[in-house]
Amino acid sequence: MNVEKRDGRGAVGQRAPRSGGRTAAQRTTRDTTATDRREETRARGAREFPTQGSAALRPAERTRVTGAPAPRLRVAPPAPIRVPRAPFVALILVLVVGGVLGILAVNTKINENAFKLEKLQQQQAKLDVDEQELKKEIAKQEAPGNLTANARRLGLVESEDPAYIRLPDGQTIGVPHPAQGAPSVTSQQGNGG
Repeated sequence: MNVEKRDGRGAVGQRAPRSGGRTAAQRTTRDTTATDRREETRARGAREFPTQGSAALRPAERTRVTGAPAPRLRVAPPAPIRVPRAPFVALILVLVVGGVLGILAVNTKINENAFKLEKLQQQQAKLDVDEQELKKEIAKQEAPGNLTANARRLGLVESEDPAYIRLPDGQTIGVPHPAQGAPSVTSQQGNGG
């Protein structure tokens, strides 16, 4: 048995109409206008739904007409941030000029301190010489002969029997009494001084 006879087709390519359906002849005339409308609606991005028969409940599947695959969607990189160049250039110039001026100020201060240091070193050398001279004078005055002469000049006289104080317990050894004797002729007491 032939498939066409079983389906109820009498002629090649034609079918018996379903209830509420169309025949093949009706389909060809209407399909050309319908496909034109479908392409227009597809171009606008709308979905199309068949409105006749049992197919009205099911949306028509879209088929891709183009042979090239659609481009893949990607996350776009953020827009580049445009920073004005004038403030940046001004900041760099201020930093460079400030750095140069800072270096000049530091060098000037270093040179000024170098002059002060040299002056202070010269004063230190002069004070060292003065200190050595004073130490020589003190050593000369501490000599035993000079001590006696200086004591006589001040009006001091020698004591014959001195008394001693023992430091750990403060006990006096000997009997203290004033020295007897006339002051020296060169003493300050004899000159009325």
